[in-house]
This record gives sequence, C-alpha cells and structure tokens, in this order.
Amino acid sequence: MSEQAQMWSLPALERYAERADPKQHWLDPIEAAATAAPSALLRRLWRSRIGRLVGGVAALEPELKLASDARLAGRAREIRATMRRDGLDEQLIVALFALVREVSRRTVGLRHHDVQVLAGLSMIGGAVVEMDTGEGKTVTVALPAAAAAFAGMPVHVVTVNEYLAERDHRTLSPIFSFLGLSTGVVTSELSPAEKVAVYARDIVYASNKDIAFDYLRDRIALGIRPNFLRTRLREFAGDADASQRVAMRGLHFAIVDEADSVLVDEARTPLIISRETDASEEREWAQQAFRMIEDLEPGLHYRMRAEERRIELTDAGRACLEDKGRAVGGIWLNRIRREEGARQALSATHIFRKGEHYLVQDGKVQIVDEYTGRIMPDRSWSDGLHQLIEFKEACETTSRKLPMARMTYQRFFRRYLTLCGMTGTAREVTSELWSVYRLGVVRIPPNVPSKRRDLGAIICANQDEKWRCIVERVRTLHSSGRPVLIGTRSVLASNQLSRSLMEAGLEHEVLNAENVAREAGIIAEAGRRGRITVATNMAGRGVDIAVDPDLLDDGGLHVILSELHDAGRIDRQMQGRTARRGEPGTTETVLSMEDPLLELLPARLPRSSQFGRVLFHLAQRRAELAHRRDRRNLLAQDGRLGVLLAFSGGKE
Repeated sequence: MSEQAQMWSLPALERYAERADPKQHWLDPIEAAATAAPSALLRRLWRSRIGRLVGGVAALEPELKLASDARLAGRAREIRATMRRDGLDEQLIVALFALVREVSRRTVGLRHHDVQVLAGLSMIGGAVVEMDTGEGKTVTVALPAAAAAFAGMPVHVVTVNEYLAERDHRTLSPIFSFLGLSTGVVTSELSPAEKVAVYARDIVYASNKDIAFDYLRDRIALGIRPNFLRTRLREFAGDADASQRVAMRGLHFAIVDEADSVLVDEARTPLIISRETDASEEREWAQQAFRMIEDLEPGLHYRMRAEERRIELTDAGRACLEDKGRAVGGIWLNRIRREEGARQALSATHIFRKGEHYLVQDGKVQIVDEYTGRIMPDRSWSDGLHQLIEFKEACETTSRKLPMARMTYQRFFRRYLTLCGMTGTAREVTSELWSVYRLGVVRIPPNVPSKRRDLGAIICANQDEKWRCIVERVRTLHSSGRPVLIGTRSVLASNQLSRSLMEAGLEHEVLNAENVAREAGIIAEAGRRGRITVATNMAGRGVDIAVDPDLLDDGGLHVILSELHDAGRIDRQMQGRTARRGEPGTTETVLSMEDPLLELLPARLPRSSQFGRVLFHLAQRRAELAHRRDRRNLLAQDGRLGVLLAFSGGKE
C-alpha cells in the first residue's frame, strides 16, 4: 500500500482493545479446581515441546555470530514483516529468539542462556515463569517483548515501582533499538500529552500503579460505554483535548515482573480515582469518632481480629455507641455511619502502627507498603481511616477522597488479551494465579545449581535477646570480612536494630522507606568487604547485590532474617539476595517469641520457644490464608456488584 493510501485509510474503530470481563458464576471455583490438574499436565507437555524449540534457537547461533550488524538488522526487518502477517508462528519465534540472543550479546554483553530462552517461550504461551533470583529475569524480558512487538501488539512491561521500570528500560533499550523497536517509560511526572507519546511506542515500561491508574483515567474519558468512533471523530475534528485524554492503545500484551507481588499481594488494594471532601469537616468528624470510643473496653465492647486487620463490635459495644450517638446527634444518629466510624477509630488506635504501617514525614502520614517496604505517597486509606490516623498523629487533616472510578488489580489484568509474567516465588500461589487469571506456573531450572546454605533458625525468648544475638552474629561475620545483610519487617524494627549495632560500635547502612533516595548507593556497596546493611524488604525484590570476587571463597554474602513476613514468599525473596548465579552464600533466621507475627495466633496456644518453629509456621500460614480470603472476597464483591468502574453514579 502506498504512503498516500495509508494516510487516507480509515482508522480501526476497535482501537482500545481489551478482553471482556468473564461472567461470574457460582460454579467458577469448581471449574477452576477441575481444570487445574489437566492444565498442569498440558504445561508439562508444552514444556517438553518448547524444549525442542530451545534446541532450534541454539542451532541458529553459529550462523548469526558470523553475520554483520547490517545483516542482523536486515534479518530483523524481514522477521518483523513476516510476523506482522503470520503472527506468532513457532518457526518465526525460534528465528527471532536466536536473533535477539545475538543482538543482546553484541549490544549489552548479555547472552541469553538456554533456560532464559525456555522462560521466554513459556511467557509467549501465556504463563508465569518461576526463575530463581539472580537468573537474569530482566534480560529474559527482551525475548517475549520483542516477539509480541514484532507481531504488532503494543507491549506493556509492568514492574513493581518506577525505579525498576526506568532501570530495566535503560538496560534493554540498546537491544530494542537495534531491532528497530521504539520504547519508553511511563512515570507519574509525565504530562498527559507526554504519556500519549510514550504509550504510542512499541514497548512501554511502567509500574503497576502508573499503568492501572492511566487505564482508569482512560475509562473515565471514554465513558461508561466507550464510543470509539465518536472519540476518533473528535480527534479528526481537531479537538486536541479529547485526543490527549485517552493515553493508552488498549490492553494487548503484558509481561508482569514480580508477578506474585503485582497480581497477588497488590490485589488486596482497590484502585480508586476520587474527588475531595472538606478538610475541616473531616477533622471535626475524626475528633468526634475518637470521643465515641473513649470508654470502650476490649473484650466487652469490641474484639480485635488482628489477622484480618478488623475490629468486631459486640452487642454491648453497639448499645454503648447508640447511647453516645443520641447525645452527640447529627450523623452519629445513623447506626451504619456510627458503627463504621467507631470501627475505623479503633483500628487507627490499635491496629495501625507508626513505623510499621505508616511513617510521619514533613507533617504528613505516608503509607508504607508492607510487601515492598516503600512509601506510597499517592495513596491514602479509605473510609476515613487516613484522616483518623492523621488526627491521632497530630498532623494536618486532609480531605477524604470519594470514589469517581474504582476497580481491582484482578479485573484490570484479566482484561489484557495476553497476560504473562515472571517471579522468583510463584509456587505458593500457583492455585490462585490459575483460579483468578487462568495463568499456569512453569518452573525454570537455574542455569547453574544454587550453592546457598541455610543455617537454620534461632528462636529467642524476647526482642532484647534477639537483637543481642543478631549483633553478636554480625560481629563474628564482620571480623572475617564477610558482607552481611539483615532483613527486617518494618521501618521501626530496622531503626531499632540500627541503634543496637551503633551501641556495639558496628558501622552499617540502613535501607528503608525513610532514606529511599540513597537506595542505589547502599545496594551498590552492600556486597563489599566488611559491609553491614540493615534493610526492610525494599532490598527483597529487583535488586542485585554484587559481592566482591575475593569474598566468594570466604562464603560470600550472609543474609539474616530478623523477622518473618505474613507471606513466606517475601522471606524467600530476601534470602535470594545471596548465592545468585551459582555463587556461594548463607542465610539464617533469628526470631523472638515477641515478634508481631505471633500476635495472629489464638491466645489459647502456648507461647514456648521450644515449639517456636511450629508456632511461626502456623502464624504465617494463618496470615496467608487471611490475605487470600481478603483477595477472594474483594473479587467476589466486585463481581456481585457488577462494578468495573464506579463513576458519575454509573456502573459498567
């Protein structure tokens, strides 16, 4: 087709491609269970089949090594033209993967191992691959991303934060540029017009938060029932504002890095675009709410459900609140609003703790993501909880945000036409990934067998004993020159351990949400001789601690877990910071019977360090089940209400 003919061609009306929501049915759980076993068998057969394709990629390598750069670029143009016509044909994928492997070797000095090729083939098939930490997930992305882009699909590479999106894009952009593919990174600082330009490129890197909220804004701009023809006519008529309001080109092909974090952990948090209320009225409401709960007694008026982060009012509590509501009047006469306000005030008082769930910086309450250890500056708790915590901490009370548009991560990612991902820890959530997203999990063996050694767990009677034990272990390891990384669960715990190390005269660095600006520098030095690093699980995902080569004979990096997280996957991520790529390394766990995780156990269970390991296992299992139930309930509620977006009083 000539250039002039292309210019006058009518645009496709279905330019915002996405998958329709699956219909909710009471038989869905039964279907998921019934199809899980056959799908696992099919994945094994697929694994056997793509194993032969890996051999085909290897067979092409000698020829491509002898080719000039110009010949490789020409070959890329040939494959791209054919894939645009024939789609993701197996033989074309084999030819392209061999080409990408050679281009990667020449441009960034990283040659894809056979196991990385195997992972790329599995992702093209729409699976989540589990690869050990340090096995090169970043460069593996180049394979499926290039294949999908060559086939004409806009590709979204989704990461857990903007730092990793920018880092990974910077690493792989030379490969994509050589192949003739345009790339970009979406960040929160971009203007709407700049986002339109970035999303128009072949491959786009973005954090899960940025890309999901951009989709929500697009849905608001397009309306409840999008009229794509009307939108295109407005653009054609020169309405620049209309053309800039829709940023994305639809949901075609997504590769989710750290898939368990994005698709499972983040699934407990609904995405909401909102409008603001009057801040002075919110402060008055918060003050009244705390007055309502002043005389309430635990056990008599309310019960704490710590594992669910929920307060349950008793009949006596409801009666007491009713009496107080009659005295105060106004909105407190309404039973639902009265009891919800009281529950939120009790939660702000007893469940949400500074240094663990949030920080106070520059007079503002900042939420800390418990899974990543990072501050989430653009997020606030809903239903007045944020304002209550602001009042509790004597901060300026902000406006409450009332939803204009709302959706869940589950619904968002299920709308991609093709969804795949990778992570180091997927086996614990295999069933959930299948039941929610119909994503199978494929285990990829390491390129070199792991040499990591786990030295076991030490259970201390109390916190003070635990910190003394850790300090002595660090002192011993430090004297031999080995670098040490100590993982903590919260900012509060990292600061407490830091004080203990300072009192012992041990110089160290602290990496937590309070000093995120120094993250890259701290990580870069953490593998040097004699380095001691205290970190929340900010250091648990997406970071590579390079250990000085001369320290490998001494045992490499030593990782100490000072607490266990609600999900065992998070602990595995922290342990995976050592012994990467077949290097030596050791891990150990030092816990105490006063650790917060044990608060989730029923009070009737005996607290004895003799049974410490069993108790921690039970508490972690209880927390994982509670979080899974929360995610399932959130998705079920979304389905019952039939709500994808709730804006302008309408429902889709």
